[in-house]
This record gives sequence, C-alpha cells and structure tokens, in this order.
Amino acid sequence: MAQPEAMRSPVQIPELGKAQTKYLVVTGGTISGLGKGTAISSLGVVLRSHGLRVTAIKVDPYLNIDAGTMSPFEHGEVFVLDDGGEADLDLGNYERFLDLTLTSNHSMTSGKIYDQVIKRERTGHYLGKTVQMVPHVTDAIQDWIKDTSKISVDQSGLPPHVCLVELGGTVGDIESAVYLEALQQFQFRVGKSNFLLAHLGMLPVIGATGEQKTKPCQHSVKTLREAGLKPDILMCRSEQPVGLETRKKLSLFCQVPEDSVISLHDVSNLYRVPLLLSEQNVGMLICQHFGFPLTGSASPTIKLPEDALLTEIHASRLGDWAVVPNRMDECREEVVIAVVGKYTGNVDAYISVVKALQHASLEAGLRLRLEWVESSELEPNAERCEPKRFESAWAALKSADGVLVPGGFGNRGIEGKIMTANHCRNSRVPYLGICVGFQTAVIEFARNELGWEGANSTEFDELTPHPVVVFLPESSTSVMGGTMRLGSRATIIKDTNSLTHQIYGKRPVIYERHRHRYEVNASCVPAFEAGGLRFTGQDDRAQRMELCELSGHPFFVACQFHPEFKSRPSQPAPLFLSLVLASKGLLESRLKLDGGSLKAGAGFTRPI
Repeated sequence: MAQPEAMRSPVQIPELGKAQTKYLVVTGGTISGLGKGTAISSLGVVLRSHGLRVTAIKVDPYLNIDAGTMSPFEHGEVFVLDDGGEADLDLGNYERFLDLTLTSNHSMTSGKIYDQVIKRERTGHYLGKTVQMVPHVTDAIQDWIKDTSKISVDQSGLPPHVCLVELGGTVGDIESAVYLEALQQFQFRVGKSNFLLAHLGMLPVIGATGEQKTKPCQHSVKTLREAGLKPDILMCRSEQPVGLETRKKLSLFCQVPEDSVISLHDVSNLYRVPLLLSEQNVGMLICQHFGFPLTGSASPTIKLPEDALLTEIHASRLGDWAVVPNRMDECREEVVIAVVGKYTGNVDAYISVVKALQHASLEAGLRLRLEWVESSELEPNAERCEPKRFESAWAALKSADGVLVPGGFGNRGIEGKIMTANHCRNSRVPYLGICVGFQTAVIEFARNELGWEGANSTEFDELTPHPVVVFLPESSTSVMGGTMRLGSRATIIKDTNSLTHQIYGKRPVIYERHRHRYEVNASCVPAFEAGGLRFTGQDDRAQRMELCELSGHPFFVACQFHPEFKSRPSQPAPLFLSLVLASKGLLESRLKLDGGSLKAGAGFTRPI
C-alpha cells in the first residue's frame, strides 16, 4: 500500500549520470482520438510536480517524412518547432502543457526511419548484410528514442529524467507492428525498471443500463500482449468515473493491479486531467516503478506570478496548476471571436490558434466563444449560389467582438479574407491577421485605400498589375516539403512609438516561429506607410516585413509569423492577449495598469 503524501519526506532526485533515463510509453487501443496526447501531456505535468524533468517523443507510423505536406482537412494542424521542424499537432500539446521547446527529432515517423535505414544501406553502413525489419529497422527506432531522450528541452540545460513516448494510431494497426516489436526489444535493452507502459483503452456505455463495457479495453490489451508487451498502467477513457466493479474486472482480465487501473473520465476542461491523474496517485505509482524517491514536497509545474498563488496553494501538489482549470470554470463574461478560415470543417486545423485564444481569454478573465466563419461563404459567389450560408457567415462576422484571420494556402476563400479585413478596417472592429491574414490585410489596403486596382499576391494571381505579396526567392517551386521559411526567427520592432512595441513589452527584438513561401513586396512599403499602414516589425536584415498596424484604428494588427505556436496556459501570446482585450475595449486600460507595456500573465493576479 502506498504511503499517503503527508507522510513522505522530501528527498532530492538524483541527477542523470548516476541514474539512467526512464521511458514511459503510452499506447492506445480500439479507436483513434481517445486523447493519448492529452493523457501523456498530463502525465508529464504530474511528474514535474514530483520534481522530475521530462521530455516527449511522438511516434507517427505514417510514411511521410513529416506532417508538412499533409492536408489540414485530413490531418489537422502542422505544428512548427523552433528549429523549423513541421510536426504533428500533438507536439503542440506537449509544448503547451509542459513548457518545453522540442526539436524535429522529437517527431519520429516511419518516413524518417526508413529514409535513414535506406541511406545507411546505400553508404555501406550495414557491411553487406541483408537489411531487414528486424534488427535494422527496429534498431534504428530504438536508437532514435535513446538519442532523442538525452536532449535538454527546458531552460535547465540538463537532460530529462523521464522520456514520454506516444505511439500514434491504435494497437493492431499494420503500420504500428514494427514499433511494438521495437518497444518490446527496447524494454529488454533498458531494463524493466527503466521502462513503463501505459495503455489507453475505451470503456463505452451501451444501452439504457448505463453499464461500462470492458470488452473493447480487454481486446486492445490482448492485442498488445500478443505483441509481447504488457501494460503496467491501464488508463480508461470513459464518460463517467470507472466504477469499483469495472476496475476489478479490468484488473482480473488485463492482469493489471487495481490501483493501476486509472479512470480518465470526462471533466469540465482539459486542464483538469493532471489533477484527475494526481488524485489517483499516478505520479506515485510511476515514481515507485522507476525507483525515484517519493518526495513530500511539491515542485512547480507552471509559470505564474507569485501574487497569483496563495501560500497553501503554492505548497500543495499541483496547487499552482489548479489555478488554470479553476479560473477557466469561473470565467463568466463572454468574449466572441470570429475565426475566418478555409479549413473550418476540421477544427484541429487551427488547434494552436484555438488554444492561444483560450489562454488569452483565461488570463483576461473572460469566457471564450468562437464563431467559425468559412471565408469562401463571405464572397459574392456564395451570395448567388448559397444565400443562406452567405447571410449566416456575414451575420456571425458582424456580431463578433473581434476577428482573427489565421494562416492557409491556396486561393480558395482568399477574397472572403480580403473582405473581412475591409469590414474590420472600416467598422473599427479589432482584427488580428496571421500569415496569410497579414498578406490579405495588405492586399485589401492596397486595393481600397491606395487605389491599386487588381492588387494581389503572386500566389493567387501571377499576372497581377500590383504584386504587393511576392514569392520568397529562396523557396522552391517544385519541392514542397521543408522548403518554406520555417522556424524561429528574429523580428526587430523598429517603431518604438507603435502599439506592437507596447504589446511586446517594449522589447526591441522578439523571436517567433514562421511558415510561409510568400512575403510582402518591400518596394511597396513606402506607399503603404504613407497611407497609414505602418510596418512596425522587420526581419534582422530590414528586408522582410513581419508586423504591421493601422494608424488611428483601435486594434488592427497583423503578423507574418505564427505567434500561436509559443502560447502557454499561463503565458498567452501577446498578440492574442491584445486581441481579446481590445475586443472587450480593455486594451488601453490594461496597458496603463501594466505600466505602459503589456505584461502577459499579470492578469492572473487580478480578480475576475
């Protein structure tokens, strides 16, 4: 029986070098979309509360090298990393929950593994051997995990204690078979005490009796065991808490101790999942398995201003983290943001944008309501073909407190985004444009304010008489994957009297992540600035436009970069926070309250 936390005495976690890296692998069964990403991120939060440094690797069994060429409709958002890696959206979950800065190596795909093995074969690395799935591919998988687990991903500069590994897809998929074999070998390689397997299963409720059915979970565990792996922890995804009888049944049939059968039932918001795991002593179970000392003291898990934490909250395990879900549940005043995009049929295509808006609303003490507007439905053609959709789209846009136009590729729906910028500029509605939303704001201003009829981007019209947005000279027109301007790059905020200078805390240099092939035509900038559209941020060579704002407007700001990728629950992206505040008419007073420049996170010190 585990000791209650109050009885534990604090013991310092040994540094690596004296202790081997531990590996916590999460698999999923029955169906996709159970929430492995949220589960593994939440496990990381719990482990951080025990003083452990963590890292995370996502294994995607698809043959693509990375997610960069995948359709947002099919796969959701492409998450961009600091080093320019284009990765699965789950890496965004890891970074947001755990405040990590991951690398391209933390996204493993079958495409990368097979590419590495084939290149090695071509260079004679295998010394004439017949190259096979076992041992050559399985060895490459294990080596990748081993090497990546040592990379420091937080501000400590030290290697992680625990590496979290999420195996994408579901157990039993053909694509996953080689990874299960590799993980079985890896368990033997690193030792059972350094390897823990957590399996996420589904417990549906069928019929009027309300009985939780265990068969789907049993069968996925059976499939896992056939591959030579046995779960140490069984996490059960369900609508209601897992009952005692259900827990006993799963323990018996899946051969997992009762206290290792964990209920992952529905909660009011995702930020409650770490608390749910901690209540069931998951952190203690993992520490015991890995041989980490059970410390009585709680370590911080999230960056919050000291004023936001009461002493008793600060001292309790996950007390700091609980501030976030509690505040989210307490927010009552609503802010309505219209997101005008072209992939609105799949909300996952904008998952980082949604999370950044949630973070900003939470800090501001507001409850977020999103209005999804398909940009093509704002266009004149939609009025002729689908008048009801047209009217509904414009009604949603006009009723919103603020408007956000996120990134995208291709010409479908572009005129709708241009019309959105025009509506916000003329109606003085707060507007934030990101990437293509930056470019469409520039196109709109050129057409309607400067009088440049036919102004456009060469992406949408190669023969435009006024190419105000042009192709990046270093990009490729034939190779699609990995050829954009990608990753973290410096932006110099040259105008110290600008709103964006205040928004970014009066910092002269900021670093944000990019993903684009087109840029504002620098030769047009003097005409724009003479007309009142100021380019307040440029790249470090003063050649590329990064930020613009409209003079005389309450909040009309756009950026070439993607600020959503660096937003955190307690440290919202400044541009998103400013949009939310401006949408409720609070930005000016907040800037005064913060001393003349925005302090993201300071809102947590103030009552809702």
